[in-house]
Amino acid sequence: MRCSDRMVSLRRRLAVFVFLALVVLLLATPCLAQRRIVAGQDDSKPATAEFKAAAVDSISWALNKTYVFEDVAKDIEELLRRKLKNGDYDELETIQDLAHQLTADLQEVSGDRHLGVRFMSDEAVSEALQGDDDPDAAHQRAVERGARRNFEFKKLEIMDGNVGYMKLDGFSDTSLSGPTAVAAMNFLGYTDALIIDLRENGGGSPSLIQTLMAYLLDESTHLNSFYIRDGDSLQQFWSAPYVPGPNMADAELYVLTSSHTFSAAEEFTYNVKNLERGTIIGETTGGSAHPVTAYLFDGMNLMVRVSFGRAINPISGTNWEGTGVTPDIEVPADQALDTAYLDALTKLSEGAENEEDEFLFDWAMAGLSAKLNPVEMDAAKLESYAGDYGPRHLRVVDGQLLYNRDDRDPIAAIPMTETMFSFEAVPYFRLEVVLGDGGVPVKLVGYYENGHTDENPRD
Repeated sequence: MRCSDRMVSLRRRLAVFVFLALVVLLLATPCLAQRRIVAGQDDSKPATAEFKAAAVDSISWALNKTYVFEDVAKDIEELLRRKLKNGDYDELETIQDLAHQLTADLQEVSGDRHLGVRFMSDEAVSEALQGDDDPDAAHQRAVERGARRNFEFKKLEIMDGNVGYMKLDGFSDTSLSGPTAVAAMNFLGYTDALIIDLRENGGGSPSLIQTLMAYLLDESTHLNSFYIRDGDSLQQFWSAPYVPGPNMADAELYVLTSSHTFSAAEEFTYNVKNLERGTIIGETTGGSAHPVTAYLFDGMNLMVRVSFGRAINPISGTNWEGTGVTPDIEVPADQALDTAYLDALTKLSEGAENEEDEFLFDWAMAGLSAKLNPVEMDAAKLESYAGDYGPRHLRVVDGQLLYNRDDRDPIAAIPMTETMFSFEAVPYFRLEVVLGDGGVPVKLVGYYENGHTDENPRD
């Protein structure tokens, strides 16, 4: 079998659709430079002239064979060979240095941030080869690694007002993350609004997009397609036809983005925007739409990522490559969550069908408003509030107003307004100091999240 035939057969056997965060290493044996470098395990392995020439040959082969735009692949090869011939790589002493420069050169011509070259340690190479020899063992290792990071599901919360929050930092393939994704969506399934935080999400697998979107749509929907250069084919991706648990098609949806939101996270955002399913809040995303595969060249400790297709949204007919996804409400990334939360509460309050729900949303909005607009209290004002109110007591210690009831431990009172206070230790309770003539406190009124109130006059 010819060298090139062997590489093609291996690629066809192992390749899967992946994004940057979950690159699957593919073993390809280059026709040149079969000698294995046997230096140490760190990134200081020397890049000899022979190695540099072999690297340019191998990378050029991979691009010409796979890269989605054939003309761009030829332009990149031309640049690499010209720089090699002109000695532009002569000063690069290590494989790591060479990889950095080759990445810059690939991206300079293509503008494709998925394209890149990376040094691979002997240990990483060995693990990739083991995965080729024993796919089941490799899958189990991937599950174990992903489980230690909870498959990038970093935080789930039901916030005041029955607003769900999910912080998702990666789209792990559902063959690994499926049970965790189902559990997460079922936990959030009865919220009236859902905020999905992708501000630190670097991408991953479209299969998780299909799963999550299935919970957010009322029927299986065409989300995206990939044009694949190899075979001149088109592959469609639809939301899953069935997922266990409650459907959230009627929940208000928000997606939080930043300039670091990348690849598959951008696809999820782009899908939501084009389907007009939710509101995008934050910053314009990174702008990388192409699916990638990777070649690990045997004996070279070098891996190259290659975009092998391009996304085609069924509604826009295009994608977000180079432009990113523009938010509906543009704010700095660190303000996106509060902005989304306030917008959700406002919409929910406006649509409240009864007084109980309206109170719940107003309670949450008051808490968020106090957080966004902190109140500074005058020390003399706090001192005037100190005293006994039946079983309730207010004291000022080191400039901090403390509250306790009966003989319970005092807790810090956090001003929401000049007369209303909340308590971090008991978030379901708030306390109002009611002022009489001359601004003198006459009683305390306790407010509870369930709508109950009680009061005690000042002794």
